[in-house]
Amino acid sequence: MCEFFVKADPIQYEQRTRTVRIRNVLTSIRLENMVWDILAEMAVEEGGTTNALIASFHDEILAHRGEVPNFASFLRVTCMRYLHRKLIQAEKSRPRDEPAARLGPGAAPPAPKLVARTG
Repeated sequence: MCEFFVKADPIQYEQRTRTVRIRNVLTSIRLENMVWDILAEMAVEEGGTTNALIASFHDEILAHRGEVPNFASFLRVTCMRYLHRKLIQAEKSRPRDEPAARLGPGAAPPAPKLVARTG
């Protein structure tokens, strides 16, 4: 199992800083490239931009908690929760007789079942 994680492309966990406008204040946020990619995917699903999504998250957590002590960590956890929710949705939509795919990087999907035809 460890090989799956250790062999990850280092660019995915390399950090990048972006400037985001939150409540008319420019704020720098430093996150891993993979986190930025997931936030971009979430923004597309919401029909907006990554910056708008981040600003919305900030406003929502501020309204809910009254403070935002570690916003970068909040964004990382939000991305993990998003991926977890997508996994659960995919498992629920999978036909019951189809086994869950546990594929590693570069692995081929299981071969389709062949049915012998006679006649």
